[in-house]
Amino acid sequence: MTTSSAGTHTVYVRVPATSANLGPGFDTLGLALSVYDELEVTALAPGELEIDVTGTGADDIPRDESHLIARTIRYCYEAVGRSAPGLRIVAHNGIPHGKGLGSSGAAVAAGVLAAKGLLAGQAELTETDLLRLATELEGHPDNVAPALFGGLTIAWTENGAPQHKKLLVHRGVAPVVFVPDHTMSTSTARSVLGAEVSREDAVFNVSRSALLIAALTQSPDLLLSATDDKLHQERRAQAMPETFALVSALRARGFAAVVSGAGPSVLVLADGPGRRLEAADVAEEATGGTWQSHMLAVDFLGGTVRTAEDVTMEFPHAGS
Repeated sequence: MTTSSAGTHTVYVRVPATSANLGPGFDTLGLALSVYDELEVTALAPGELEIDVTGTGADDIPRDESHLIARTIRYCYEAVGRSAPGLRIVAHNGIPHGKGLGSSGAAVAAGVLAAKGLLAGQAELTETDLLRLATELEGHPDNVAPALFGGLTIAWTENGAPQHKKLLVHRGVAPVVFVPDHTMSTSTARSVLGAEVSREDAVFNVSRSALLIAALTQSPDLLLSATDDKLHQERRAQAMPETFALVSALRARGFAAVVSGAGPSVLVLADGPGRRLEAADVAEEATGGTWQSHMLAVDFLGGTVRTAEDVTMEFPHAGS
């Protein structure tokens, strides 16, 4: 832990974007992607709060006690029976907000990692603690698990506690995300889902989810069939017709396209870099060039927390 001349402690945090569901893995599967939020968090005297945000969505983020990362850090301190310090949070956001790329989950993951770093030497937060605390705040582990741990994650609840398994993704899987200029709230996207599904649809998604694990880890050539879904995507079409139209156009051309998280962005899991370029051409034609394409990699590291001695060029925006 770093101590400045003023007696403060500073940690640096980076967390990746995520895409949840991946088609059939509703509320279960998540993938970490190479777009990042970066933060510098300093412990101050109790009661002090300073927040500086740049990057995506900065104008819409509160600078008071309602700030999600600040609330998360305080929550973690309370969970271990410690009094929370004042905070200076300097953030650069790279993850788009309200686009289905896990921005709120990333903020919560960043908060628990910052708390872990600030509490070093006072209280220990294990991986199990991090996932539990993040899930308590976020509500679902499928976004926070890949943000915390990276790679492809399977998340589930056992005896009331969130669990996860991290898997390495086949090097032939090449993600590309298409992002529109409009947003979609998770609550709105969930409001159109029915309370029941047929046995036939449930069996269909169980089979596709199992196949998707094999496709992502061993056989990328199976991704188109493996990303088919009957639980949530078509039901959400009425809430985001442009998203559903793009997914349909891409899948008709043989691309493994899915709604990213709750939408409205579209994720394509291409089976090679060249196929990503072809998918981008299809998306440009289908949307009239109004959606941005982002050629990404799978993030295998997940969220990181460092002290000042550890900071390198990995954090180009820290302290800006």
